[in-house]
Amino acid sequence: MTERIFTAGLVIIGDEILSGRTHDKNIAQIASWLQVQGIRLAEVRVVPDVMERIVEAVNALREGNDYLFTTGGIGPTHDDITVDAVAQALGVNVVVHPQARAILEKYYADKPGGLTDARLRMARVPEGADLIPNRMSGAPGIKIGNVHLMAGVPHITAGMLDALTGTLEGGAPLLSETVGCWTPESEVADILRQVEKAHEHCQIGSYPFFRDGRVGANFVVRSTSAQELKSCVDSLCDGLATAGFDFTPGGI
Repeated sequence: MTERIFTAGLVIIGDEILSGRTHDKNIAQIASWLQVQGIRLAEVRVVPDVMERIVEAVNALREGNDYLFTTGGIGPTHDDITVDAVAQALGVNVVVHPQARAILEKYYADKPGGLTDARLRMARVPEGADLIPNRMSGAPGIKIGNVHLMAGVPHITAGMLDALTGTLEGGAPLLSETVGCWTPESEVADILRQVEKAHEHCQIGSYPFFRDGRVGANFVVRSTSAQELKSCVDSLCDGLATAGFDFTPGGI
């Protein structure tokens, strides 16, 4: 019986990402975290701070995957519209979460201005939502159904992911090993294809590079089975050696 593969979609929200003013770091850290949870990041969309674009992306990715994550647009300013967009996508109202309000009241109690109307916006959630703890800046993340709304600031996102660790249903974690080779990937394409075909529970990714005037590639073998992974790596190394190619276990 084939093991079920759990997948997640990710919507990155923000004009600052699309303009290049801010460089996204969340895709990599969320993808890595998901792999440890036994969930594969299947699709990523980057959308502007436009209501209908966010709604469209949220509906497409939440319906096509086991989980959906969003980053960005849950702050105190007028263009932070992720909560409103997700509520619209789910067909629910936006409400102030009492626990979120209490968290923010405590966090801002000794700060200039206290809990202003702008700061209170960070307590707004789609009706029926629960909170994702945020140890960094007080304002919590939000989870409703299979949708998880998180901050856009990478270190805050990391803290929210940590709070979610072990709470999501997933499959076996995806394992990987790398084999490096100082050769153009086109010269070993047939070997890669044959080895992958012989190991149906493994995938081989080829990542070419150019260093010090030389062309090479790293071949990343992935599988949820440690035994299948080892068998595939061994076959790949045997195939490269038989064809006369030098290779480096662990990658170059």
